[in-house]
Amino acid sequence: MTLWSESIFDIFKPGLPACHPEDFHKIPPHPFSSQPKPKTLFIMRFHRLAFASTALLAVSAFQGFNNFAHADEAPITESAEEIVITPDEEIPSGTVGESHKFQAEVSRILDIVVNSLYQNKDVFLRELISNASDALDKIRFLSITKPELLGDTTDLEIRVSYNDDLRTLTITDSGIGMTKEDLINNLGTVANSGTTKFMDALQEGAADISQIGMFGVGFYASFLVAERVSVATKHPHSDTQYVWSSNNGEDNYVIGDDPRGDTLGRGTEITLHLKDDAEEYCDFRKLEQLVKHYSEFVTHPIFVRKTESMEVPDEDEEEPDIVEKDDNDSELDVSEEEDTDAEVEEKPPKMKTVTTHEWVKSNSDAAIWNRAKDDITDDEYQDFYKVIAKEALGTNATTWSHFDAEGNINFKSLVYVPSEIPPSFAAGSGNAQNLKSSVKLYVRKVLISDDFELLPKYMSFVQGVVDSDDLPLNVNRETLQESKIISIIRKKVTRKVIDMLKKFADSPMPEPEETDEDDLDIDEEGNTIESEKEEQVHPYIEWFQKFSPSIKMGVIEDEANRKRLSKLIRVKTNKSGDKWVSFEDYVEGMKDWQQEIYFIAGQKQEELEKSPFMEKFNEKDLEVIYFLEASDEYMVTHLREFDGKKLTTITHDNIDLYDEDKDLKKRRAEAYDDKFQPLVKFMKKFYGRAITKVKISNRLGQSPAIVSSGEYGQSANQERIMRAQAFAHGQESALQGMKTLEINPRHPFFEALLDHIPSEDEERPELEIRDALWSLLDTALLNGGYPINEGKSFNSRMMRAMKRNLGIDNFDLMPEIDPKVEEETFPEMNEDADGINVEDFDEFKEDLLQQEGFEQFADEL
Repeated sequence: MTLWSESIFDIFKPGLPACHPEDFHKIPPHPFSSQPKPKTLFIMRFHRLAFASTALLAVSAFQGFNNFAHADEAPITESAEEIVITPDEEIPSGTVGESHKFQAEVSRILDIVVNSLYQNKDVFLRELISNASDALDKIRFLSITKPELLGDTTDLEIRVSYNDDLRTLTITDSGIGMTKEDLINNLGTVANSGTTKFMDALQEGAADISQIGMFGVGFYASFLVAERVSVATKHPHSDTQYVWSSNNGEDNYVIGDDPRGDTLGRGTEITLHLKDDAEEYCDFRKLEQLVKHYSEFVTHPIFVRKTESMEVPDEDEEEPDIVEKDDNDSELDVSEEEDTDAEVEEKPPKMKTVTTHEWVKSNSDAAIWNRAKDDITDDEYQDFYKVIAKEALGTNATTWSHFDAEGNINFKSLVYVPSEIPPSFAAGSGNAQNLKSSVKLYVRKVLISDDFELLPKYMSFVQGVVDSDDLPLNVNRETLQESKIISIIRKKVTRKVIDMLKKFADSPMPEPEETDEDDLDIDEEGNTIESEKEEQVHPYIEWFQKFSPSIKMGVIEDEANRKRLSKLIRVKTNKSGDKWVSFEDYVEGMKDWQQEIYFIAGQKQEELEKSPFMEKFNEKDLEVIYFLEASDEYMVTHLREFDGKKLTTITHDNIDLYDEDKDLKKRRAEAYDDKFQPLVKFMKKFYGRAITKVKISNRLGQSPAIVSSGEYGQSANQERIMRAQAFAHGQESALQGMKTLEINPRHPFFEALLDHIPSEDEERPELEIRDALWSLLDTALLNGGYPINEGKSFNSRMMRAMKRNLGIDNFDLMPEIDPKVEEETFPEMNEDADGINVEDFDEFKEDLLQQEGFEQFADEL
């Protein structure tokens, strides 16, 4: 008996091929039925989709339908280990059978299958293997209490073979099979479901059979590639092997006794007579690739038959008759000399083509995510990681998480974090649109798709599997992608990955490896020389340096998990040296009066350490974070704060430190404003649109001036990044930003400039003052990380400065120099040096001619 799904799509499971319609009058009464033989046969006509849909429902609904046997194949050999079927024997056309009509509602179901449910023809093999696995699960479950059901066929396996000549594909399993009564009662009737009845009958028992019978309409995917489907099946409770057959597009199917007899022992064999455009499935490599892709982790072994043809010598070829020759036959005498010199020509052996068949196991990997975590060793976890991360062979996973999610949706998952950047991830070339999730979706260990976004793009480096029994598979991929169930799975798996990384980051430093005695250095007196030990780096830091762009992308894009991801960020500061610290470490080390988290962004740490912006912070022993990656400042614009502390760049013009007396600070600022107000007013007018404003700075040390950005403007680092974008043309006005020139009131430059300010009656200052002012702005721009305004004007000012410093009157060029005329001379020969004279060639020629055989060799040349 076979399980049936409760879905309306799971109505039918395959029956068996039968007789030709012209032979219906030969049908005898059923041997177990008391009903007389019908005198009249009523035939209803339905659309071809109705027929195919009904067949689809019938076979799909039956979860164990995978036990079908190929109706058109006969066994070659049969043993306890395997059954080999030859697909060369067709069922005779006069086979007795019963014709049945598909229910009209099935037409709609088949239309859904062909046009909506399956958009990739390759999935037909996945569905048939899945159903075969269901049938094997069922016989295994029933055999626990009734071991006699297994009989002589104890191996639970699935076999896939093909026949090029007949253009057929066969899927055979040793599952539960079906009786004739099962086929008649369940094929073609939507209301009846064998699976539903079976599960209702066992619902009160302790056994868990929830995995059985979930792929209802899967059988009908075979009509995507087949013109005709034939199914042979044998149930252990039945003495007869039956055949079910149906043509694609017809409205009826036929059931009858298999004229070949009991070729299966138990199980089901499905034979697909492929369409013209489906010949590609008669290929071993194609079938093996599909099995490994979709059914790699199916519990039961799957064998694919490999057929090869080769040329070998024909050992049956008759040797030519050897004629004995008389010693006195002078005509056949051959001299010894002629016999020695004659070349014997060997006749090439006659070849023949030999075809060999070999069963290759194609799903050798176990689904360890279904096992208890305590029963799995670290080596087993690492081996499984290398299976699913095929492109990263040779490397181990850094960490992993194996968990069961329970609630509205139940699923099991095993996710890994790689130690190296996967090649496919690196191939994205920085374009996040090219990234895709590497976590695959399974339903009862059968791959549904690897295209679902089970993790956000920034987690594309994560490898793993998700296996759920609660997915609505009777929809297409696009609908499932938008399903609420997928959203729930994505949310839970994402949280688990973040928790896994947080646990990894907070893990204690591993114990250092002990040095081998053979590697110790010993001095002349035999004492061990203690070498300087390199400071050990936490494994998470090594991992973060490779994958930090992904974590920061997550902070930018994933608002729901932004705070969690920010705890995974590691940075360097002006006080951490070469060590990496977290935001939590920074907050713990803040001054009591400090209210903000300070940072500065740039390209190199060495440049940031020498930045004039750092002068005041170094003086007050304040910690400043160095952001060196292009995405850091964009990340900050989304993160904004951590633990209630605002992240503030020290390159803004409104930086305020709260360690000084507010009243003193206010009175000092007013005094400087009064003193330098004329200079500030003049400089703002002089620079015009080159800067936004001029202000007296209270944070500069030795630097005379610096250009900072406005509070809501772009920093110099952000402006640099935007200018480097491929489509930055036409954005010059937007890239100007708001620049503030901060001047140091304590610097002597401004004391001198204050005395050289022209009066309001004077139109413009002298050239030397103008050059000094522009040079001051160029220096301030460079100190702030900005490029200078005009390169040509800068060059002219530098030339004038050098002219004054060198005391040059003008830049007139000097006349061309007249070089002396020199006679050409040749180098003298060194008689003592080694060399070859022309006369030496004649002597060399005579020596060659005297050698034996040289004249003949020369003539041949």
